[in-house]
Amino acid sequence: MATTRESLKRPQSQRGDAASGTPSETDIRRIVACLDGSELGERVTPHAVAVAAALGAPLTLLRVLEGRPAGDAPPDPLEWDIRRREAREYVERFAQERSGEDGPVDAEIVEGQAAEQICLWVQHHEVDLTVLCTHGMSGKTEWSLASTARKLIDRVPGSLLLVPATAPVTRVAHYGRLLVPVDGSPRAESVLPLATRLAVAHGAELILAHVVPVPEMTEIGPLDAEDLELRERLVRRNERVAREYLDRLRARLAESGLSLRALVIRGGDVTSRLARLITDEAVDLVVLSSHGRRSSSEVPCGSVAAYLITHAETPLLIVRQRPASPMQRASAARERNRVRLPSQATP
Repeated sequence: MATTRESLKRPQSQRGDAASGTPSETDIRRIVACLDGSELGERVTPHAVAVAAALGAPLTLLRVLEGRPAGDAPPDPLEWDIRRREAREYVERFAQERSGEDGPVDAEIVEGQAAEQICLWVQHHEVDLTVLCTHGMSGKTEWSLASTARKLIDRVPGSLLLVPATAPVTRVAHYGRLLVPVDGSPRAESVLPLATRLAVAHGAELILAHVVPVPEMTEIGPLDAEDLELRERLVRRNERVAREYLDRLRARLAESGLSLRALVIRGGDVTSRLARLITDEAVDLVVLSSHGRRSSSEVPCGSVAAYLITHAETPLLIVRQRPASPMQRASAARERNRVRLPSQATP
């Protein structure tokens, strides 16, 4: 089926307050929330509105109208026109309901395969944050992610706000407690300005958490007393360094006036301890980098983010750098070409 796009509102020309100046990798200047017409899919809207309002970023509600699978008979033109009109009315109604003091909400419809068309729309409109639910029209299943959600996590450019299908149903999302896992790497720390803006906007408590795992030791038999003492000394050393590190981060964020806590968690697997912490602390939103110290950028998400995607029952804001657009790459190339080394003088 040929792909078409039906714009319901004229897109905003500006991309939020962050449009001026040089944006950082974690700036979110345009947001799109994906709706599929299901009750589960609708759970993304309050979270998308809450984040867009906090960041002063324009928000678009995007609905993909999918046709029959390849090989099936083409749809009846009258039936398809009815479906298109119903989809338009559905997404437009949501946009009108969510538009208010925090700014207008745009709405658009595209036709085609959901994951493919969402990725194309995000890329062509330079979207920085895509909001989606773990499940949609197919309902909750035994799998932690529906197929469209899995494809978008792997392929969509930019950051993601993933809302679990188990998240409470609410009309207005409010974040009272935010969690930021840090591992000492610049990539993990890069989300702090964004998390701080969200926490300030919502009057939320910000929790910084670092897990100190028990180091692995090569074992070909029971560890002796010297081995156990060596491991304990290393754990104590890592705990001390972690506390000093979190103290520095807290001092750096103190000027924001936030309610701050720093937690050093000892022992256990990093991913499972963080998942348990989210539940124990009743966290409303987790803000984390897609990659940490040991993650490879060749995969969409590192091990910690990938684990939380399939295990956490709390919305996750996964921050990852959006690839440069063709215009940005061309601008960077022109800037490089302007730099010339002085020619060597001829003796």
